Amino acid sequence: MNTPTTPDTTIATSRLRRRWLTLGLGGFVLAGLVYGAYWAHTLRYRQSTTDAYVSGNIVQITPQIVGTVVGIGVDDTQFVQAGTPLVRLDQADAQVALDQAEAELGKTVREVRTLYATSSQLQALVDQRQTDLAMAREDLARRERLGASGAISGEELQHARDTARSAAAALQSAEQQLRAGRARTDGTDVKDHPDVRNAAAQVRSAYLTYSRTILPAPVSGFIAKRNVQLGQRVSPGLPLMAVVPLDEVWVDANFKEPQLAAMRAGQPVLLTADLYGRSVTYHGTVAGFGAGTGSVFSLLPAQNATGNWIKIIQRVPVRIALDARELAANPLQIGLSMRAEVDTHDRSGPRLPQLARKDAGYATDVFAANDLTAEQRVRAIILANEPARAAALPSQVAGQPPRQRLAATAAPSTGIAAIAHASTLRTP
Repeated sequence: MNTPTTPDTTIATSRLRRRWLTLGLGGFVLAGLVYGAYWAHTLRYRQSTTDAYVSGNIVQITPQIVGTVVGIGVDDTQFVQAGTPLVRLDQADAQVALDQAEAELGKTVREVRTLYATSSQLQALVDQRQTDLAMAREDLARRERLGASGAISGEELQHARDTARSAAAALQSAEQQLRAGRARTDGTDVKDHPDVRNAAAQVRSAYLTYSRTILPAPVSGFIAKRNVQLGQRVSPGLPLMAVVPLDEVWVDANFKEPQLAAMRAGQPVLLTADLYGRSVTYHGTVAGFGAGTGSVFSLLPAQNATGNWIKIIQRVPVRIALDARELAANPLQIGLSMRAEVDTHDRSGPRLPQLARKDAGYATDVFAANDLTAEQRVRAIILANEPARAAALPSQVAGQPPRQRLAATAAPSTGIAAIAHASTLRTP
């Protein structure tokens, strides 16, 4: 049964409806004001993109010499420390060349020692010739006094003069030989003699070639793209595998052109990875902007007076540096998708700053031990072929055969001598 509607009831209902409409409208207005304030304070300073990917260094492992692969120590996905031997080439030819160079250096040291000894002999000969000349001149002076008084014959006086001239000529010849000998030794000692230095350079070259039969990991990281096989003949520059250091990755975020106007280097960036979801966040900074590396984003139809036309919008990569501690806690891999949101509040810097690295950049010291070991081998060979200096070596070293003595005086703790016998090299 319908309740009769009275004028008072109609008025009350109308007022209630207006009240709810007012409250609803007020709520919408309030929500709009809150959102507007939030946009004005925060959202308009945020530039975000889901077109972002993890990037990093991919360190190629390439041989420096021609050789045949006889050992492979690692495989894809394995982690290696810097200096770990990755590939071993046949060492036979390099070992022969090194032995020849070392033998030639020892021979040269002994020949140069002979030069110094010859110079000493020539100096003694000059001294002897000076004495002979002095005696001949004294004898000539004495006979000239006797000849003036007629005590000796003219023939005997002439013989004394000939003897003096011969002694002077012999002295001049000895002095010339001494100067020629000294020209090859003056201003140097055995180890600095040009002939020894040339032979030493040949040893260093041969040793570096020998050391390059072992290919170590330049950096610590994960093995990727291994395509080398046992028995393969390789040449310089041929990629054998790669080492990827995942502790030094960054993010390349591709932003649309209009988004770049407010971005500056150093601005904070909040990132999430599809791998971990929004439960894991990374805090990075804008490191720089791609120069001339934009890519087509989309083709959008637009209307003008003559009809439809196509507008091209590009995306430009922005490099974002990541926090190393956050990377260690939640590692990322190259190629993973990311979402990046840049806070553009601080716009004080230039839009394209001319940034330069203040540190040494990327570097590795795993090859430095080879140069040091080569130098140590050269010094050991020179010492072994100089008896006076070799006598000063420790008795347990000086009494060993040449090859063992070299190892005892020049063996490094790292580098080729340490990894040449590495048992980690295996066949896959």
